[in-house]
Amino acid sequence: MDEILRQWQKENPSLSLRGMEVFGRLGQVALLASNVVETNLARFGLKLGEFDVLASLRRSGSPFRLNPTQLWQGMLLSSGAMTNRLDRLETAGYIERLADPNDRRATLVSLTEKGLKLVEEAVLSHTQNEDTSIQDLTDEEINTLNSLLTKLKLSIEKSQESNKG
Repeated sequence: MDEILRQWQKENPSLSLRGMEVFGRLGQVALLASNVVETNLARFGLKLGEFDVLASLRRSGSPFRLNPTQLWQGMLLSSGAMTNRLDRLETAGYIERLADPNDRRATLVSLTEKGLKLVEEAVLSHTQNEDTSIQDLTDEEINTLNSLLTKLKLSIEKSQESNKG
């Protein structure tokens, strides 16, 4: 990133590179973080999207059931993408689809015992993996980083809204 910024500064010194630097560094960190997470989850035979489904069911609390709409809306996915994930997880024996006792037309997605065991192990490994990745930051730095990332997210959302109108 430093080299890219240096090149742009040399070629066009009038450009503001503040946003480019922030977005570039965020992109680099996101790519590295994604690789760290995906590599760890692969040990459990999971992709991130599948892990997200299992983790959503687990954190919903006992009996670890949600309807498909709650799952896909909570993950900001299309219903088609969710169906594909659910099909893969069901085939692997990690979830099951059950009739909703409150609505004959609806189904519920539930963790199986096998799925619960897997997600318990994967979540523990996942959180330890992420903690290891930020081990060189102090608690104060982590709090500051989280605060700044939240502020940046809100700023981007605000910018998107003003560009719509």
